[in-house]
Amino acid sequence: MPLLFGPAGVPHASKERSTVGGIKTVKELGLDAMEVQFVRGVKMGEETARNVGEIADSLGVVLSVHAPYYINLNAGEEKKIQDSIDRLIASSRIGNIFNARNIVFHAGYYLKSSKEKAYQRIREGIMRVLEYIDQNNLNVVLRPETTGKPTQFGELDELLQLSSELDNVLPCVDFSHIHARYRRYNSYEEFCELLEKIEKTLGKEALKDMHMHVSGIDYGLKGEKSHLNLNESDFRYKELLKALKDFGVEGILICESPNLEEDALMLKKEYEAL
Repeated sequence: MPLLFGPAGVPHASKERSTVGGIKTVKELGLDAMEVQFVRGVKMGEETARNVGEIADSLGVVLSVHAPYYINLNAGEEKKIQDSIDRLIASSRIGNIFNARNIVFHAGYYLKSSKEKAYQRIREGIMRVLEYIDQNNLNVVLRPETTGKPTQFGELDELLQLSSELDNVLPCVDFSHIHARYRRYNSYEEFCELLEKIEKTLGKEALKDMHMHVSGIDYGLKGEKSHLNLNESDFRYKELLKALKDFGVEGILICESPNLEEDALMLKKEYEAL
C-alpha cells in the first residue's frame, strides 16, 4: 500500500470524543489512518470493536493499536511479566476484531539486567503472546517500538534481531525516539542509514510494510523528555520524508505530536509535494 498518514488517537477536531468519532474526523480531514490508544488499558468490548471495524472499513481508514504503557516483559516479578503478556494479548484480540493488523508496544526496561539477559526474557515473553495469536488465528503483527531513553529496551538493532528470529514480529520505527536516544539520526543521510539497516536485515519487503511514529521531541543527556509539535523542535521531518520517498517506503506513519492531526496533515502534504 502507499504511505498512509494519521494521528495517534482521536483528533482534537473531533466533536465526538470516541474511537468512532475519531475515525470519522480522520476521514473528513483527508487523513488515512488512526492509531487506537489503549495506553491506559484495553477497555473496549467486542461489540464496540466490531462497530469500530465496520465504520473504519466503510470509510477506508486503516487502524492500528498502541498497547498499554504498563508493559515490561523484563520485570523482576513473574506476575508483572504475566500481566504484561495479558495486556498484549487483550490488545491483539480486540485489535483483531476491528482489523488493526499492527499492535505497537514498548517492550520493557533493562532494569538491573544485562542487555543480553533483557533481550532473552523479552523474546520469551513475546513468544508467549505469539503462541496465543497463533492458536487463535489472529491476523496481527506485534510491533515493539524503538524507544527514546537508554534505560528502555528498544534499540533498532534489538528489534531487527527479534524480527529476524520471530514470525509476526516487525519493528515500529519511531524516528523521533531514535533521534532523542542518541542525539543524532536527524539528517537525510542518517535516515537513509537507518532504512538501509532495515533493508539489509529484513529485506526490501520490510520497507514495503513499515509502521512508523514521528513527532517533534525534547531530549537531553538521558534521552527523551517529551513530545513537541514538529515546528517547535529540531526534528528534520522534511529530510525524513525525502528519505522515505527515495527508498520507496510503504506502510503507515502515525504522528504523535501534541497537535496530532495538524502535524499529520502537514507531513502528508509535505510528502505529497515531493
